[in-house]
Amino acid sequence: MYQLYELVRAKVAGSSSAAFHNAQHIVALERALHLYWEHGVQQHLLAHTRVLQFWDIYYGSIHFGVPVVVLIVLYHRWPQRYRQWRNVLGWTVGIALVSFALYPLMPPRLMPSSYGFVDTAARLGGLGPLDRGSLKDVENLYAAMPSLHIGWSTWSAFALVPVLRRWWAKGLLVAYPFLTLVAVVVTANHWILDAVGGLVALWLGHLASGTWDARRNRSTAQPTSAG
Repeated sequence: MYQLYELVRAKVAGSSSAAFHNAQHIVALERALHLYWEHGVQQHLLAHTRVLQFWDIYYGSIHFGVPVVVLIVLYHRWPQRYRQWRNVLGWTVGIALVSFALYPLMPPRLMPSSYGFVDTAARLGGLGPLDRGSLKDVENLYAAMPSLHIGWSTWSAFALVPVLRRWWAKGLLVAYPFLTLVAVVVTANHWILDAVGGLVALWLGHLASGTWDARRNRSTAQPTSAG
Protein backbone atom coordinates (compact mmCIF):
# COMPACT_ATOMS: atom_id res chain seq x y z
CA MET A 1 0.00 0.00 0.00
CA TYR A 2 2.81 2.40 0.88
CA GLN A 3 4.59 1.64 -2.41
CA LEU A 4 1.39 2.54 -4.26
CA TYR A 5 1.22 5.81 -2.33
CA GLU A 6 4.85 6.61 -3.24
CA LEU A 7 4.23 5.90 -6.92
CA VAL A 8 1.15 8.12 -6.99
CA ARG A 9 3.01 10.84 -5.10
CA ALA A 10 5.84 10.70 -7.64
CA LYS A 11 3.36 11.10 -10.51
CA VAL A 12 2.10 14.42 -9.12
CA ALA A 13 5.56 15.96 -8.73
CA GLY A 14 5.75 19.61 -9.75
CA SER A 15 8.59 21.55 -11.34
CA SER A 16 11.62 22.72 -9.38
CA SER A 17 10.99 26.35 -10.34
CA ALA A 18 7.43 26.26 -9.01
CA ALA A 19 8.61 24.45 -5.87
CA PHE A 20 11.29 27.07 -5.23
CA HIS A 21 8.87 29.93 -5.91
CA ASN A 22 6.41 28.49 -3.38
CA ALA A 23 9.21 27.97 -0.86
CA GLN A 24 10.14 31.65 -1.12
CA HIS A 25 6.55 32.51 -0.24
CA ILE A 26 6.62 30.11 2.72
CA VAL A 27 9.82 31.71 4.03
CA ALA A 28 8.32 35.20 3.70
CA LEU A 29 5.12 34.12 5.46
CA GLU A 30 7.00 32.41 8.28
CA ARG A 31 9.12 35.51 8.80
CA ALA A 32 6.00 37.65 8.94
CA LEU A 33 4.49 35.27 11.51
CA HIS A 34 7.78 34.98 13.46
CA LEU A 35 7.86 31.22 12.73
CA TYR A 36 11.06 31.08 10.69
CA TRP A 37 12.91 28.89 13.20
CA GLU A 38 14.21 26.11 10.96
CA HIS A 39 17.61 27.56 10.17
CA GLY A 40 18.41 28.61 13.71
CA VAL A 41 17.38 25.28 15.21
CA GLN A 42 19.48 23.31 12.74
CA GLN A 43 22.51 25.57 13.17
CA HIS A 44 22.51 24.91 16.92
CA LEU A 45 22.83 21.17 16.30
CA LEU A 46 25.24 21.02 13.36
CA ALA A 47 28.21 20.44 15.64
CA HIS A 48 26.52 17.36 17.14
CA THR A 49 26.90 14.76 14.41
CA ARG A 50 25.55 11.80 16.40
CA VAL A 51 22.46 13.73 17.41
CA LEU A 52 21.68 14.65 13.80
CA GLN A 53 22.31 11.08 12.64
CA PHE A 54 19.80 9.91 15.23
CA TRP A 55 17.20 12.32 13.89
CA ASP A 56 17.95 11.23 10.31
CA ILE A 57 17.32 7.61 11.28
CA TYR A 58 14.18 8.60 13.18
CA TYR A 59 12.90 10.54 10.17
CA GLY A 60 13.49 7.65 7.77
CA SER A 61 12.19 4.79 9.90
CA ILE A 62 9.78 5.62 12.74
CA HIS A 63 7.47 7.49 10.40
CA PHE A 64 6.72 4.30 8.47
CA GLY A 65 6.65 1.80 11.33
CA VAL A 66 4.45 3.36 14.00
CA PRO A 67 1.27 3.88 11.91
CA VAL A 68 1.47 0.24 10.77
CA VAL A 69 1.75 -0.93 14.38
CA VAL A 70 -1.19 1.28 15.35
CA LEU A 71 -3.34 -0.19 12.58
CA ILE A 72 -2.43 -3.75 13.58
CA VAL A 73 -3.21 -3.13 17.25
CA LEU A 74 -6.53 -1.49 16.42
CA TYR A 75 -7.46 -4.28 14.01
CA HIS A 76 -6.93 -7.01 16.61
CA ARG A 77 -8.18 -5.26 19.75
CA TRP A 78 -10.62 -2.55 18.68
CA PRO A 79 -11.96 -3.47 15.21
CA GLN A 80 -14.67 -0.79 15.16
CA ARG A 81 -12.13 1.87 15.99
CA TYR A 82 -9.81 0.37 13.37
CA ARG A 83 -12.37 0.92 10.61
CA GLN A 84 -12.94 4.51 11.69
CA TRP A 85 -9.29 5.52 11.85
CA ARG A 86 -8.27 3.52 8.80
CA ASN A 87 -10.73 5.63 6.82
CA VAL A 88 -9.43 8.84 8.38
CA LEU A 89 -5.91 7.86 7.35
CA GLY A 90 -7.02 7.11 3.80
CA TRP A 91 -8.78 10.46 3.44
CA THR A 92 -5.79 12.29 4.91
CA VAL A 93 -3.41 10.71 2.41
CA GLY A 94 -5.78 11.52 -0.45
CA ILE A 95 -6.00 15.16 0.60
CA ALA A 96 -2.21 15.33 0.87
CA LEU A 97 -1.76 13.93 -2.65
CA VAL A 98 -4.04 16.65 -4.02
CA SER A 99 -1.95 19.25 -2.19
CA PHE A 100 1.30 17.80 -3.57
CA ALA A 101 -0.10 18.12 -7.10
CA LEU A 102 -1.42 21.65 -6.68
CA TYR A 103 1.32 23.09 -4.48
CA PRO A 104 4.82 21.67 -5.08
CA LEU A 105 7.11 22.94 -2.35
CA MET A 106 10.87 22.74 -2.06
CA PRO A 107 11.99 21.57 1.41
CA PRO A 108 14.71 23.48 3.25
CA ARG A 109 17.39 20.86 2.50
CA LEU A 110 17.05 21.48 -1.26
CA MET A 111 17.08 25.27 -1.07
CA PRO A 112 20.05 27.19 -2.55
CA SER A 113 23.13 27.33 -0.33
CA SER A 114 22.49 31.01 0.37
CA TYR A 115 19.68 29.95 2.70
CA GLY A 116 22.19 28.06 4.87
CA PHE A 117 20.37 24.73 5.24
CA VAL A 118 22.21 21.42 5.35
CA ASP A 119 20.93 18.14 3.94
CA THR A 120 21.95 16.21 7.05
CA ALA A 121 21.21 12.75 5.65
CA ALA A 122 23.41 13.39 2.62
CA ARG A 123 26.26 14.97 4.59
CA LEU A 124 26.27 13.08 7.87
CA GLY A 125 24.72 9.70 7.18
CA GLY A 126 21.80 8.25 9.07
CA LEU A 127 19.81 6.29 6.50
CA GLY A 128 21.40 8.14 3.58
CA PRO A 129 19.94 10.88 1.40
CA LEU A 130 16.34 10.41 0.39
CA ASP A 131 17.06 11.09 -3.29
CA ARG A 132 19.92 8.65 -3.77
CA GLY A 133 19.97 5.81 -6.29
CA SER A 134 16.70 4.23 -7.37
CA LEU A 135 14.69 6.25 -4.86
CA LYS A 136 15.26 9.30 -7.00
CA ASP A 137 12.97 7.86 -9.66
CA VAL A 138 9.98 7.36 -7.36
CA GLU A 139 10.45 10.08 -4.76
CA ASN A 140 8.61 13.36 -5.18
CA LEU A 141 11.24 15.72 -3.83
CA TYR A 142 8.76 18.60 -3.63
CA ALA A 143 6.01 16.87 -1.64
CA ALA A 144 6.61 18.96 1.47
CA MET A 145 3.19 20.53 2.02
CA PRO A 146 1.56 19.06 4.01
CA SER A 147 3.99 17.12 6.18
CA LEU A 148 2.62 13.60 6.42
CA HIS A 149 5.25 12.88 9.04
CA ILE A 150 3.28 15.25 11.26
CA GLY A 151 -0.09 14.11 9.95
CA TRP A 152 0.60 10.41 10.50
CA SER A 153 2.24 10.83 13.90
CA THR A 154 -0.70 12.93 15.15
CA TRP A 155 -3.12 10.42 13.60
CA SER A 156 -1.37 7.62 15.55
CA ALA A 157 -1.81 9.50 18.82
CA PHE A 158 -5.49 10.29 18.28
CA ALA A 159 -6.26 6.78 17.06
CA LEU A 160 -4.72 4.84 19.93
CA VAL A 161 -4.16 7.01 23.01
CA PRO A 162 -7.86 7.11 24.12
CA VAL A 163 -8.05 3.31 24.40
CA LEU A 164 -4.64 2.60 25.94
CA ARG A 165 -4.41 1.85 29.66
CA ARG A 166 -0.69 1.97 30.40
CA TRP A 167 0.47 5.49 31.21
CA TRP A 168 3.88 5.02 29.61
CA ALA A 169 2.34 3.92 26.31
CA LYS A 170 0.04 6.95 26.33
CA GLY A 171 3.01 9.19 27.10
CA LEU A 172 5.08 7.81 24.23
CA LEU A 173 2.28 8.29 21.72
CA VAL A 174 1.50 11.79 22.96
CA ALA A 175 5.20 12.69 22.63
CA TYR A 176 5.45 11.10 19.20
CA PRO A 177 4.15 14.08 17.14
CA PHE A 178 6.36 16.51 19.04
CA LEU A 179 9.46 14.34 18.52
CA THR A 180 8.54 14.08 14.86
CA LEU A 181 8.32 17.87 14.62
CA VAL A 182 11.88 18.09 15.93
CA ALA A 183 13.00 15.46 13.39
CA VAL A 184 11.48 17.16 10.34
CA VAL A 185 12.93 20.55 11.31
CA VAL A 186 16.50 19.62 12.32
CA THR A 187 16.94 17.42 9.24
CA ALA A 188 15.70 20.29 7.02
CA ASN A 189 13.04 18.12 5.44
CA HIS A 190 10.11 20.41 6.23
CA TRP A 191 9.15 23.97 7.03
CA ILE A 192 7.22 24.80 10.19
CA LEU A 193 4.17 25.60 8.08
CA ASP A 194 4.38 22.12 6.53
CA ALA A 195 3.72 20.77 10.01
CA VAL A 196 0.70 23.03 10.32
CA GLY A 197 -0.41 21.75 6.93
CA GLY A 198 -0.11 18.18 8.19
CA LEU A 199 -2.48 18.95 11.05
CA VAL A 200 -4.92 20.63 8.67
CA ALA A 201 -4.82 17.63 6.31
CA LEU A 202 -5.56 15.31 9.23
CA TRP A 203 -8.44 17.51 10.39
CA LEU A 204 -9.91 17.58 6.88
CA GLY A 205 -9.42 13.82 6.59
CA HIS A 206 -11.29 13.27 9.84
CA LEU A 207 -14.06 15.62 8.72
CA ALA A 208 -14.38 13.96 5.31
CA SER A 209 -14.38 10.47 6.79
CA GLY A 210 -17.05 11.38 9.34
CA THR A 211 -19.24 12.99 6.68
CA TRP A 212 -18.87 9.99 4.38
CA ASP A 213 -19.71 7.53 7.16
CA ALA A 214 -22.74 9.56 8.26
CA ARG A 215 -24.16 9.65 4.74
CA ARG A 216 -23.57 5.93 4.28
CA ASN A 217 -25.24 5.12 7.58
CA ARG A 218 -28.28 7.25 6.69
CA SER A 219 -28.65 5.54 3.33
CA THR A 220 -28.50 2.06 4.82
CA ALA A 221 -30.92 3.01 7.61
CA GLN A 222 -33.64 4.25 5.28
CA PRO A 223 -36.60 1.80 5.24
CA THR A 224 -37.54 0.33 1.90
CA SER A 225 -40.91 1.47 0.58
CA ALA A 226 -43.72 -1.07 0.54
CA GLY A 227 -44.65 -2.48 -2.88
